[in-house]
Amino acid sequence: MTNAPLRWGIMGTGGIAAAFAEDLELTDSGVVAAVGSRTAESAGRFADDHRVETRHSSYEALANDPDVDVVYVATPHPMHHGNARLALEAGKPVLVEKPFTMNANEARDLVDLARGRDLFLMEAMWTRFLPHVRHVRELLPDLGTVVTVAADHGQWFAEDPAFRLFAPELGGGALLDLGIYPVSFASMVLGAPERVAAMATAAFTGVDAQMSMLLGYASGAQAVLTCTLSAVSPTTASIVGTEGRIEIDGPFYAPASFTFIPREGERRRFEYVDEGRGLRFQADEVALRLAAGETGSPLMPLDETVSIMTTMDRVLAATRT
Repeated sequence: MTNAPLRWGIMGTGGIAAAFAEDLELTDSGVVAAVGSRTAESAGRFADDHRVETRHSSYEALANDPDVDVVYVATPHPMHHGNARLALEAGKPVLVEKPFTMNANEARDLVDLARGRDLFLMEAMWTRFLPHVRHVRELLPDLGTVVTVAADHGQWFAEDPAFRLFAPELGGGALLDLGIYPVSFASMVLGAPERVAAMATAAFTGVDAQMSMLLGYASGAQAVLTCTLSAVSPTTASIVGTEGRIEIDGPFYAPASFTFIPREGERRRFEYVDEGRGLRFQADEVALRLAAGETGSPLMPLDETVSIMTTMDRVLAATRT
């Protein structure tokens, strides 16, 4: 990591921005140096709440702040592409909250821009960097041939047309906000699917309230994934192979424990407990890669981020046929 902590600039002042700022205090790899919002009032409140010295009343000002080393884009989904572009065009390394963009075309544009300017860029799929997920990846060879991946993510939200998950103009819907976790999890294990089938149920505002996905792979493996914003689901995940399976407790996408169950022999339990929300690990990863002069992370490669957004596009298209 760098000798001095990275100076982070946060674009956005919502819940995930606040969680990131709080978790950054648990690591020595970085500090929040500045926050930017569309209004001085919002930036000021966030800065006061999180003891941030510099506050900007525009995203442009944050992107061009010479005292910011790296930008974290934590604005609503439809703004990710434009905000990340601002930061990249200002020459800043960028961490973009998931979903990376609204679609694969926007994702490709950001990746091309970052690569053209030799700048660091990464999707903030923070699950990838959690200790239990790293351990799960190490155990995948012990499962033999993976046959099935299953994952769900369900939360309950009061029906409010102004709330971002119900608002079409804010990129609302279960898939983009919640379903990204199961889709990314399946991608981590099985890669890009050959076939995509999906079924959606609409919310009162027209966004998808529930989505069920069936992904098929060249190996013959299948992924069964669901998400809903209408009810609290187990939010667990499992990876089933010919020689055993891994069952991850809910919520699987946050710091969690898991069990390895071999086809023959005794099961093994792995307990993981972490302070904070788990967002600090992605901040450490960014610091590690920047210190090494790298422009991406092998744990969340940019090509895979584009592939995941392509799968999300295919899922949405499958619900319209």
